[in-house]
Amino acid sequence: MTKSQRATCCPAAAFPLQIWWLTISIGKNYIGGQWVVGGAGELAVTDPATGALIQHQALADAADVDAAVGAARALVNSRALSGLRPVERGRMVRRMGEFLLLHCDEIARLLSRESGKPLWEAVIEVEGSARYFEYYGNQAETVEGRSIPLGDDYFDFTVHEPMGISAQVIPWNYPLEMTARSLSAALATGNACIIKSPELDPLSCAYYALAAEYAGLPAGAVNVLCGHGHHAGAALVAHPGINQVVFTGSVQTGIAIGQAAAANVVPCVLELGGKSAAIVRTDADLDNLIGNIRWGIFFNAGQVCSAMSRVIAHADVYDRVVEAAAGLASQISTGPGIEREQMGLNMGALVSLGQRDRAQGMVTEAARQGARVVAGGVASEQGAFLTPTVLAGVEPSMNIAQDEVFGPVLSVIKAHDDVQALAIANGTDYGLVAGVFSRDISASMGLARDLRAGQVFINEWFAGGVETPFGGYGKSGYGREKGREALWNYVQTKNIAVRI
Repeated sequence: MTKSQRATCCPAAAFPLQIWWLTISIGKNYIGGQWVVGGAGELAVTDPATGALIQHQALADAADVDAAVGAARALVNSRALSGLRPVERGRMVRRMGEFLLLHCDEIARLLSRESGKPLWEAVIEVEGSARYFEYYGNQAETVEGRSIPLGDDYFDFTVHEPMGISAQVIPWNYPLEMTARSLSAALATGNACIIKSPELDPLSCAYYALAAEYAGLPAGAVNVLCGHGHHAGAALVAHPGINQVVFTGSVQTGIAIGQAAAANVVPCVLELGGKSAAIVRTDADLDNLIGNIRWGIFFNAGQVCSAMSRVIAHADVYDRVVEAAAGLASQISTGPGIEREQMGLNMGALVSLGQRDRAQGMVTEAARQGARVVAGGVASEQGAFLTPTVLAGVEPSMNIAQDEVFGPVLSVIKAHDDVQALAIANGTDYGLVAGVFSRDISASMGLARDLRAGQVFINEWFAGGVETPFGGYGKSGYGREKGREALWNYVQTKNIAVRI
């Protein structure tokens, strides 16, 4: 998502969901076109802002995973999706995005309650999700092979075929948008998909099953399961019947998933987080920087893999950056997300009390190591809230400068020149995104060249969009999502050589 996206909902749905249909679907699993309960019981999904129960969610077990793989395999074998003319498949994919926009308001309200994010942020996520289906629906008929000249005696050409079954393990920070990112590209290229929704906020993912039905996709093309990672998730990624895995989450879990998939020689796309840095040179527009800090670290309560978690400021502007960032943080209010309909200086809850306590614990440890808390760092007595936090005096060796917080915590680090700033920026195990703030485009481009990150923003954090490839270096994972590059995750190339 970008800060330029609209924060207004679409018009009232022309095709409103019937209440009885919504009642039987939200909170259940969806396998082969049928709503089913899970074999592992159920869990209570609560609002992290208030602790109030929203809905019980059925939990899948290994048998449910088997059933989903069977339904997906039947779809693959039938060629009911992969055998379509690509433009027809693309139209179905685009209609899934249309469904999301038609039901934007109700989806956003459910998402806001289960994830804790402000309602206006939830609207942005729904609209951003719809954009993926629009983009990849339009890309469906552009995946073309090529002919290879071998002389007059041969006709040789390539075709791109779907991988088959794509298993997609979704993170809780953007349950709708991260699903859309992988699901749209996989369907556009003719794959069957099994979505493992996040346990903390799984409810809104049910709308993808409803969207698939609205779009006319055949049964088995979209399957949605919720289950614990160590149970349903582990059974899915290690299943011998799947053909590809997409995962976004922690490094430790990503390593475990990669190992499980490798046992079956199944390729993975892994996005494993970051500790992203913005280098601020002496000639930077500081007003622009502060505006970007608001979006870079305090949007979604900092629960963003590509968050601007470190600002590396030149010594000449360091104090001004710290003061301005602290001033910004002090202006941002916190409260229940469902009450915050208007875009502004507000922030919702973190996704859970555990996530809040982890983030606050890292702030406390940073202070113990010598950092100064110049704003925020206070957890609420009720609800999973942590006030927007700015830390000054952070040294590159501190844990807070090396480890991902996944919360609204900004570390400001001092550098004396570009060489030192670059070394600090590259001095972690991660390499997801990075940024440079400077009026000198030549210096910025030189830093962009040397930054070890899969995406570099210059003068605007989160620049780009669905069209631009995204993925990491180092322990931020491998593979690329978004843009045309993502299409190649879901196809394999076959060469056909004909002796004439």
